[in-house]
Amino acid sequence: MKTIFSPRHAGHSGNLELIDGDIVPAFEMPSRAEFIRARIEEVGLGPVLEPAAHDLETAKKVHRPGFIDFLPQVYPEWEKTGRSGTAMPFTWPTRGLRGDVEPKTIDARLGFYSFDGGATFVKGTWDAIKSSHDAALTAAGLVQVGERAAFALCRPPGHHAGSSFMGGYCFINNAAVAAQWFLDQGARRVSILDVDYHHGNGTQEIFYARPDVQVINLHADPMVEYPFFLGHADETGAGAGEGFNHNFPMSFGTTYDQWAEALEEGCRRLTAYAPEIVIVSLGVDTYEKDPISKFKLTTGDYPKIGRRIAALGLPTLFVMEGGYAVAEIAVNAVGVLQGFEGA
Repeated sequence: MKTIFSPRHAGHSGNLELIDGDIVPAFEMPSRAEFIRARIEEVGLGPVLEPAAHDLETAKKVHRPGFIDFLPQVYPEWEKTGRSGTAMPFTWPTRGLRGDVEPKTIDARLGFYSFDGGATFVKGTWDAIKSSHDAALTAAGLVQVGERAAFALCRPPGHHAGSSFMGGYCFINNAAVAAQWFLDQGARRVSILDVDYHHGNGTQEIFYARPDVQVINLHADPMVEYPFFLGHADETGAGAGEGFNHNFPMSFGTTYDQWAEALEEGCRRLTAYAPEIVIVSLGVDTYEKDPISKFKLTTGDYPKIGRRIAALGLPTLFVMEGGYAVAEIAVNAVGVLQGFEGA
């Protein structure tokens, strides 16, 4: 399996985030991707290639153009105010406030285009975002021309980014952009299978009213876990998209046997939808020792996930999302890919 990976991700480094009442170094750090790349080389999974450059036109089909145009402006505008360090939002247009008029100052625009204090910027952040986007599209191109599967080792991740908002370490929704790209190339139906511990709220929001992209999320119950405000089982789509969104919220302490039951049902619904392409939002923060998650999957479980996805028998694009147990993230993420390859 070929992996697409850009060393430019490392420019997004040293940023802070707001979490648990503190401003702390971001859990989403460069070592996550570097450990995975090293593990791929260690086990001989396949070549690791740098992405080709892609324009942002596909991204502007799943995100509002103004949002995409804003992202490269953030840090230059921040610096114009005389500040350095981390650019972070501190105010948001919540219920009862105006969310339809984009303000002018950088602080206000950061809040206008975000839903939390986790998607923050330093000087190299935009270049990393763009390289992550390019990795997803380059890997999609490999699948399009006949590869059974490819792995986009994306950093920053993407599944919390919606049509006009960033959050949860995510800026451009790489899986959503890849899905749209496959449709633009002639696919009629694409399924996104999100196995990250946290609900892919951005992916759901983007495709909620569309029948051409099925979204399946296996995740922690939003009643008690981030991102809290989306991911319930009764969210099944709207309008033309009714019936094409499937959420499987699970309780703290979920073990692999319980989780695998949800995966099996998700795969059954995916097969019934009959997509031409599967995109896997690959998060491994379901791991029992992940510092910000509360599921109980073990390292031995991840190859099983890969084997089950392989059994779908469909061209598959893996897109890296979450996973914060840095010492183990590489073994677990690559374990899924090895399980897929060995099936």
